[in-house]
Amino acid sequence: MLQVQNVSKVYRLYRRPVDRLLDALPFTRNHSPTEFWALRDVTLNVDRGEVFGIVGPNGSGKSTLLQIVSGILDPTRGRVLTQGRIAALLELGAGFNPEFTGRENVFLNGEILGMPRREMERVFPEIEKFAEIGKFLDRPVKEYSSGMYVRLAFATAIHVDPEILIVDEALAVGDAIFANRCIKKFEELKSRGVTVLFVSHDLGLVKRLCDRAALMVDGRVAAIGSPNEVVNRYVGLVLERQGQPAPDVSRAGGTFRHGDGASRVLLADLIDANGAPTRNLQPGEAVTIRVRARAEKDLDHPVVGVLIRNRLGIDVFGTNTRIERVDFGRLAAGETFEVDFTFDCLLTRQDYTLTVATQYKEGYSQDWLDDVISFSVVDARDVAGFANFKTKVNWRRIPA
Repeated sequence: MLQVQNVSKVYRLYRRPVDRLLDALPFTRNHSPTEFWALRDVTLNVDRGEVFGIVGPNGSGKSTLLQIVSGILDPTRGRVLTQGRIAALLELGAGFNPEFTGRENVFLNGEILGMPRREMERVFPEIEKFAEIGKFLDRPVKEYSSGMYVRLAFATAIHVDPEILIVDEALAVGDAIFANRCIKKFEELKSRGVTVLFVSHDLGLVKRLCDRAALMVDGRVAAIGSPNEVVNRYVGLVLERQGQPAPDVSRAGGTFRHGDGASRVLLADLIDANGAPTRNLQPGEAVTIRVRARAEKDLDHPVVGVLIRNRLGIDVFGTNTRIERVDFGRLAAGETFEVDFTFDCLLTRQDYTLTVATQYKEGYSQDWLDDVISFSVVDARDVAGFANFKTKVNWRRIPA
């Protein structure tokens, strides 16, 4: 269990280093610092065995929050309640002594976390196998690459039997093989009832691993909910900050809707080969995504896009009229336009959602509707992955 109760963190910023000293003296004036609130009244409750993700733009307070939960920083106000051993893997470089070897750092971290030496000796072969850094295990950590460092730090953190694991962008510097191994380990820890709190800019990973997620903006929690909903709100925030004026943000017709309203999506539908609306598709079947919209003001070269996600919220396929080299030219305010995207269904048997959008040619949203339609692909074959390719198999006997 992990509870963050009304936690705030303020930093006092001085114009010059000497002002810090002068501010401490009772007879000096005009050296008061400005205050920067990295966190303001953050409240989170994470249950035992829950994987909880935190997303948000840089500078939103994510890493500060993890440091407070880990006990590295003290909050200015509020408190954090935890039950069980905490293992933290925060920013690269924290936790290991660069002059010590990898082996020495592993045992040192175990002692800091209260693991008996005998227990660390028992799990050390597992740590060594997971990290896969070979002979460098007995070399000073200062000689490691960033990937080697993270592999060893992550392997140590997950093998000290934590009840709470805190991870801050640890997988960002790992290769694909290591990242996949870590994902499997997260799923194993979850099945064992370990609470995982992690920050990541990999939105697909957040959707895949997390039970819930939080969006942090300017030191506050802006949203808490399902990973899919929170990630969609974050994407909307990013698009808004790219320069769109006065975005219209509302919940309508999907998980999340945003855009500046220069055009408005009136209809989004999934059409089968017979021209009828459908929510169930067969592999190989021709399918059409139909999007109808109205220009609310004069538009130059607007773009219409579609995006298919699987049930975990991971992007499977997306395209738009700009990519397909379709140009509407100029549309007058009040004009209604309709676009059909037709293709063969090459998806595996799963549930999916459809997101549609109208945009400017620069990519800014006019009207973006997340997960506006849910549909399923029905198939007797149990094919792995997302794509269901038309496959021919030939075989032959080879004479001895």
